[in-house]
Amino acid sequence: MLDRNGLRPARYTITHDGIVVMASETGVLDIAPERIWRRGRLQPGKMFLLDLKQKRVVPDNEIKSKISRQKPYRHWVKDNRIELRGLFTPSEAPAEDPQALHSKQNAFGYTDEELKMIISPMASRGQEAIGSMGNDAALAVLSNQPQLLFHYFKQLFAQVTNPPIDPLREELVMSLMSYVGRSKNLLDETPQHCRMLKLSHPILTPEDMLCLRKTSHPEVVIREIDILFPVGGDGRALELALEKIFTKAEQYIADGATLLVLTDRNMNEQNAPIPALLASSGLHHHLIRKGLRTLTGIILETGEAREVIHFAQLIGYGTSAICPHVAFSTIRELAEEGLLEGDIAPEIAMDNYITAVKKGLLKTFSRMGISTIRSFFGAQIFEAVGLSRALVDKYFAGTASRIEGIGLDQIALDTQRRYQRALPRRGRREELLLPGGDYHVRKNGDKHLWTSESISKLQQAARQGDYKIFKEYTRLIDDQSKAHATLRSLLQFKKGSPVPIGEVEPVEAITTRFVTAAMSFGSINKEAHEAIAIAMNRIGGRSNSGEGGEDPARYIPLPNGDSLRSRIKQVASGRFGVTLEYLMNADELQIKIAQGAKPGEGGQLPGHKVSKDIARVRHTTPGVTLISPPPHHDIYSIEDLAQLIYDLKNANPQARVSVKLVSAVGVGTIAAGVAKAKADMVLISGYDGGTGASPLTSIKHCGLPWELGLAETQQTLVRNHLRDRIRVQTDGQLKTGRDLAVAALMGAEEFGFGTTVLVTLGCVMMRKCHLNTCPAGIATQDEKLRCLFAGKPEYVVNFFRFMAQELREYMAELGFRTVDEMVGHVEMLEPQTAIEHYKAKGLDFSAILTRPAADSRPVRCVARQNHELDQILDQELIRKAQPALQQGQPVMMELPIRNVNRTTGTRLSHEVVKHHGPQGLPEDTITIKLKGSAGQSLGAFLAPGITIEVEGDANDYFGKGLSGGKLILKPPAGAGFVPEENIIVGNTVLYGATDGQVYIHGIAGERFAVRNSGAVAVLEGVGDHGCEYMTGGVVVVLGATGNNFAAGMSGGVAYVYDESELFDNHCNLDMVDVEYVWRDEDKQQLRSLIENYFRYTHSKKAEMILSNWEARLPLFVKVMPLEYRKVLERMKLQEHRDNETVSATEEVYHG
Repeated sequence: MLDRNGLRPARYTITHDGIVVMASETGVLDIAPERIWRRGRLQPGKMFLLDLKQKRVVPDNEIKSKISRQKPYRHWVKDNRIELRGLFTPSEAPAEDPQALHSKQNAFGYTDEELKMIISPMASRGQEAIGSMGNDAALAVLSNQPQLLFHYFKQLFAQVTNPPIDPLREELVMSLMSYVGRSKNLLDETPQHCRMLKLSHPILTPEDMLCLRKTSHPEVVIREIDILFPVGGDGRALELALEKIFTKAEQYIADGATLLVLTDRNMNEQNAPIPALLASSGLHHHLIRKGLRTLTGIILETGEAREVIHFAQLIGYGTSAICPHVAFSTIRELAEEGLLEGDIAPEIAMDNYITAVKKGLLKTFSRMGISTIRSFFGAQIFEAVGLSRALVDKYFAGTASRIEGIGLDQIALDTQRRYQRALPRRGRREELLLPGGDYHVRKNGDKHLWTSESISKLQQAARQGDYKIFKEYTRLIDDQSKAHATLRSLLQFKKGSPVPIGEVEPVEAITTRFVTAAMSFGSINKEAHEAIAIAMNRIGGRSNSGEGGEDPARYIPLPNGDSLRSRIKQVASGRFGVTLEYLMNADELQIKIAQGAKPGEGGQLPGHKVSKDIARVRHTTPGVTLISPPPHHDIYSIEDLAQLIYDLKNANPQARVSVKLVSAVGVGTIAAGVAKAKADMVLISGYDGGTGASPLTSIKHCGLPWELGLAETQQTLVRNHLRDRIRVQTDGQLKTGRDLAVAALMGAEEFGFGTTVLVTLGCVMMRKCHLNTCPAGIATQDEKLRCLFAGKPEYVVNFFRFMAQELREYMAELGFRTVDEMVGHVEMLEPQTAIEHYKAKGLDFSAILTRPAADSRPVRCVARQNHELDQILDQELIRKAQPALQQGQPVMMELPIRNVNRTTGTRLSHEVVKHHGPQGLPEDTITIKLKGSAGQSLGAFLAPGITIEVEGDANDYFGKGLSGGKLILKPPAGAGFVPEENIIVGNTVLYGATDGQVYIHGIAGERFAVRNSGAVAVLEGVGDHGCEYMTGGVVVVLGATGNNFAAGMSGGVAYVYDESELFDNHCNLDMVDVEYVWRDEDKQQLRSLIENYFRYTHSKKAEMILSNWEARLPLFVKVMPLEYRKVLERMKLQEHRDNETVSATEEVYHG
């Protein structure tokens, strides 16, 4: 059975004489075409059964039909399932007294900032709050403020080995529905198995709780347990209270309880609430150890949970449903006082809040590649940062915790500190609640690295070129006596053997190791983007284009010798602007797997921000929304990553290929896979890096500090003898030379900077990037605001020279003459000995300060990867194509091809563009006829003038990034199967294509034309998710489509031959409209494309349609994105007005 999302390829061939061949690729065995009866694929959520007795393949619907009719399951479910709605008499929960509410808010750590920045947007708009510029606040274990236990956990996410999911565009595979209660024997089937409470989602209202308490249903036996401990109690008192909860739960289960409700509603002056996560997870694990967990469901009624991540952690640690009673009361009060947007009613506000939580939970699941709440339940996909191993082993068993930390004593202390504020007091709410400070710097709030003083000092130093002021800035950041805001601030250098600073390599040698983080043209404006590029090219460093493409005009040096060219070109999941020309104009090609501020998520640039220049660079249409999918749809495994690396090396053999990962437990193993996949460099990003826009949940609670990820990566690579062949880079709030010294000692050879560079150029950390209102004129496309930009390349140059100089000082003090000598000498770091912080003093850094195996294994990169490009099929193609490459003469060649011949045509395309420029050669100048089964990525980034015709079949990624070439795929002559009924090409065809033509005589797999920007394609049928995220081009499907067609499609046009008239059931109509083909220009375009298709493939179906055109045309439907249609209409109207203006002007001028 294939996974529900169709992420794993499985192709099969069945011969007329009964042989079945199934593998992840086609072409694993050479079989004569006339012997083949059927070519197919295992489809998403479907089964493949080979019955050896009956000697046949049993269809999926027959398998499921037979199993589903063995017993009367439908009637069992109908008669026994318990629904929350409709079962109980509606009741109204009692209103909350305002003074009591404010006391509870304080007891559970609510702040005024939280109400305004987190809860209000959720209640007003039904969406999670969005933020920008990353996180520079202290970790929970380093904070001076009492922190919720939730904040000690960081969410894990999928990168490389498992793809994240798009919970919006692929909602059909997502689910929040669950069943709660007493589970029966898994090995038996009875009607009683169905007697469980069905919940459509896990958020219960106070009214739901009131109804549950009143039920008399015999299968819903509820018992309540208070989760409280004595006010003033220490860790031991907290432990005893937890033990009483566990004992009581055992007793209730023995008495037949099917639902346990843990509640902190009854807190009073004698009893404080136990942290909800501690109580629920502790009970969950206690019941597992006792063998009782499946006998009851756990429902939590708590005032502590209010953010999406809180609910996610509770579910991840075994809670089935949650009622956030204080959050609901807070929302009601805000609505009644008119403090929400739009002056909405309390009931609507609470519905909006639940909607926001539901959306947030789906996004949380999807980051890890999980589709359903039942898969997420108890999965514990979090890492603890700053909790002791003893605490974790008892209450969160199985959770990673690498640096030890606090136990029950400190948790009790923080709880008591919060509870002290819950004592009755009067005044306005803003005065009753703490101001906060998690997201912005506030008086008496949490500590932040960026303050008005540190920003001012840095900008002053960069603008004046004053190293003395720069040292004042770094003292502000590094001053260890004031605050411990980062893990590295808790480390100190051991005494080395100092060397004269004159013997340390010069500034100019060190600045070549500096890179700027990926910031796309779109997230920041043209002026800022180009200033950064000029500065980095001046110092020999590297700027990064980001995922938005790059204007080819920037490849030409300026008259003064400066260069606007970004030396690093990023290849992200959206593939915007990723043409062959773009790839060839790079010194480094960076594959962005994840982003520190929002790992496991995609992105979206709203249409109103897509200007003409941005659209041109991204090969899209002005005014049309651009969506980046969460995963690369050609990377679902390490092997897929290796394929993309291979594709990019073929497109630009001179460029190094790097892979960007985000720090998380297990990232070392992923980095080892990256090294084996033959990447030249791996980047480990910290969770606290900047971003133009991201949910605040992601900014604060996903990923880990780079110190943890870098240490794990270095240790894993060294232990596995891989460190010598790959360079390592890190980024994430690097601000001073001390930061660089720590990073180098922990294994980094290169260093990335994002936020700090923007601050140098004038950013004042208003965190308004996502609103397009940047007061410094950097993160905005608004013409008036752009005029405010005052940054200069010289400022960036000064900053990096100062950073290099300060690093030299540390190197001299430690006894290193070059950065190469310094890399990996983690033994020169040790924990500070005089840490007095009540939480930080319990941290144990031994796991990250371990130097692997003291033998002769290299601890830095000393060799190069062998990409094995010498013996590829393209070398022969290049030799035979010399007349075309040198003189432009037509060339035709015929060769066999096998599935081991990967990325065929890409290296040849490189030569075409090298000799003739991005416009390539005239159509069909180089014609290549191949026979056999083509390997992955045939025709990737194929250049104009090259035509590849394959007689056989092909694998995944056919036509990836097509850049103007032509691809034809058809079955061999004499094939024993009907092409229009058989799979002839794999998944993810035309991913990110920008131009060119594709004609496929057969059916394609999943995600055909995903993120197509401009290619034209005709074929006989497609699998699920066809034309997903498409922004341009034309696709004609002469047969059936799979589910979710056109999801996220914001541009381009698709025509589908809907003979069965069932297409509407398979199309995602969220962003598109489906209409008949009635316009003359559409009819002409459609017929012309089908005629071309017939000419190249001799398809019988195409012939039938063309010969009966008037009768068959009404069976076609046109899929048109709604926004795209409006934009085209506006453009047509504007063009008409412009033409009228020109005509009037000419009439006046010529009389």
